[in-house]
Amino acid sequence: MKSAALLRWSGEELRFDGGAPNGPRALVDGNGKAGPSPVTMLLVSIAACTASDVVDIARKMRVAIRTLELDVDAERADEHPRRLVRANLGFRVVGGAQGDEAKLQHAIDLSHEKYCSVLHSLREDIVVTTSLSFEPA
Repeated sequence: MKSAALLRWSGEELRFDGGAPNGPRALVDGNGKAGPSPVTMLLVSIAACTASDVVDIARKMRVAIRTLELDVDAERADEHPRRLVRANLGFRVVGGAQGDEAKLQHAIDLSHEKYCSVLHSLREDIVVTTSLSFEPA
């Protein structure tokens, strides 16, 4: 299964728009002023990935979620590359019935242990390669 993304610099400061090559675009700002920063987008991606899993799994377990919100609290290393060293996802769920809390926790655990492709893409064994196409002015 392949995935693709396209990112374009706007020509202004550190502002880019990105998304699927023929899909909707999102503004990303390296300074975090005009739009979310790349690290914030990573945190949003982790949250959206696991939230999607939880909603899907909860539906299969017949847990009627009305709303789901995640607060993501993270820490970054002080030294470059200032990578994430910790992230906590705080789930707030409204809906369901008495006794559904254990099902929701199981859905969260399944997402983190097995299904969330964004979270699992942070593993150290990921292979990243680069290529360059250059046209002098």
